[in-house]
Amino acid sequence: MLLEAKNLDVGYQEKQVIYNTSVHVDSGEFVALIGHNGAGKTTLLKTLCGYLKPSAGTVIYKGEDITAKSPAINVKKGLSFVHQEKSLFPNLSVLENLELAGYAIGKTADLKERLNDAYHLFPVLREREKQRAETLSGGQQKQLAVAMSMLVRPDLLLLDEPSLGLSPNIVREMGKVLQQIQSMGTAILLVEQNVKMAISLAQRIYVMRTGQIILDDTRENMEKRTSLWDLF
Repeated sequence: MLLEAKNLDVGYQEKQVIYNTSVHVDSGEFVALIGHNGAGKTTLLKTLCGYLKPSAGTVIYKGEDITAKSPAINVKKGLSFVHQEKSLFPNLSVLENLELAGYAIGKTADLKERLNDAYHLFPVLREREKQRAETLSGGQQKQLAVAMSMLVRPDLLLLDEPSLGLSPNIVREMGKVLQQIQSMGTAILLVEQNVKMAISLAQRIYVMRTGQIILDDTRENMEKRTSLWDLF
């Protein structure tokens, strides 16, 4: 098992958001996490990668307890997180953003090769590598954020709402790239409001409601459901 979170309680100051929640992701697996706004999905991702510390429970990654580890340490171990919020350097070029992502992990010897891999996933970034990040379209900025995370060559990619605010065509393109990333051996844990997209991509789906996992099921079983609205 690549990642296993067990019995997590997480909150902000006096407000508890996640209650006794357990999830896992196997190596190379594509898992989706869906649920209503405010269910705790983003909070869970932030806990798994180290931005938030649980008041109870543990996070095990590659057999190691990383509950108290920082995101900087975790990313070097191959655990990448793409925020829902913009996480770019807006005044820097596309290439400079990618180079900074490479330098952050301390592996510069093969940076050119890693850049080529990123450009293979998102060819438009090569075309716009000298363009400032803030001048890219919303879809291109999302592509750049994912490309930056892939410079780590992660074993596990945590994605928070990559389709948010994007046109249907760009959403479809992003879905194809995520499938390509999985085919390269990277496991994915995807948080998505676009339920149709999430179920079409993932092998297994968690449903979260009011801070708890209420369902863990396969894509095949989820697709057979006549309605998903009763889950939210």
